[in-house]
Amino acid sequence: MATRFGSTIESERDLREMVGTPGDLAVRKQLPHLDKHCQAFIARSPFVLIGTVGANGAGDVSPRGDAPGFVLILDEKTLAIPERPGNRRVDTLRNIVQTSTVGLLFLIPNVEETLRVNGRACLTRDPEVLERTAAQGKQPLLAIGVEVEECFLQCAKVLKRSKLWDTSTWPDRATLPTLAQMLHDQIQPVGATVEDLEAQVRESYAKRLY
Repeated sequence: MATRFGSTIESERDLREMVGTPGDLAVRKQLPHLDKHCQAFIARSPFVLIGTVGANGAGDVSPRGDAPGFVLILDEKTLAIPERPGNRRVDTLRNIVQTSTVGLLFLIPNVEETLRVNGRACLTRDPEVLERTAAQGKQPLLAIGVEVEECFLQCAKVLKRSKLWDTSTWPDRATLPTLAQMLHDQIQPVGATVEDLEAQVRESYAKRLY
């Protein structure tokens, strides 16, 4: 891979010589299934990041969120994530069809630990799954089925450093342009103003969450 960075690490051996090896706890915490603690974490999580990779090797990370428990735990090896209405880019879904590789990161507000789940994924239209993941009276068109291969809890160092849940560190939203303003600058749509895009965004949030 071409890069502008100098002094890059080219092998796992060099990486290990620099970083060292993981301790016993870090190794043994990795589980091949969802135990009661992992299941309890998922049941309380309203937000998950889904990492996928396409056939061309390009990676993607996309968020999913809903009320806590929206990710359905079918058993200790199987999850189902409902696919709510989005922008129809289907980056995550396309990658799953191509390679089935998936990595999940679950977060719970005001909890600094996270849960990582890696495995294989598929797209399902199983009627029972869709019925059980319905929300606001609407069933999803499909769901992401995940076969768990490994899972483990991640310590709180990252969230402590970032102070993600410390409201005193949160920036003033007004210091960042609105989504509509940023999209208008990026796309420069012909015949559409920032106000037009603002109206489209508001309508989407109001009418197309489910």
